[in-house]
Amino acid sequence: MISAGALAPHDHMHCITDALQRAEALCEQRGVRLTPTRRRVLELVWDSHAPIGAYAILDQLKGNDRTAAPPTVYRALDFLLEQGLIHRLESLNAFIGCDHPEDHHISQFLICTECRQAIEVADKRIVQAATICAQAQGFSLSRITLEIEGTCARCSARLREAGEN
Repeated sequence: MISAGALAPHDHMHCITDALQRAEALCEQRGVRLTPTRRRVLELVWDSHAPIGAYAILDQLKGNDRTAAPPTVYRALDFLLEQGLIHRLESLNAFIGCDHPEDHHISQFLICTECRQAIEVADKRIVQAATICAQAQGFSLSRITLEIEGTCARCSARLREAGEN
């Protein structure tokens, strides 16, 4: 499954609103609190489909709350990760919203090296292949993180066009 048009033109405000509504419902269902700070951090993560670092989140939080500090952001991010509402992209040391937090899943990401947008994919065949490979080596998997870097369709087209001019 590829995320619903992360790079395709869409109503991004609807995207953010949907993510926040899903988060609120899931937190209520799970009996955990989506505090105003946690909600605001989630909103900042969803502000674009580009991964965002903790200090960039902190900078934006400080615009509204001068008392915001790194521990505040990291605690909120830890909560959001624990609830499956966001993912951490290891290679970028950044965070991105999860398109389907209600499902426990192992995601893979396609990260554009040009525009830094990230597309979440959840292809069970990749997980199965990694599991089979690990088992063949007698290796027990505890976590799978797959980040694939390349060039998205939009940037590829732009680069082709720039090369032709």
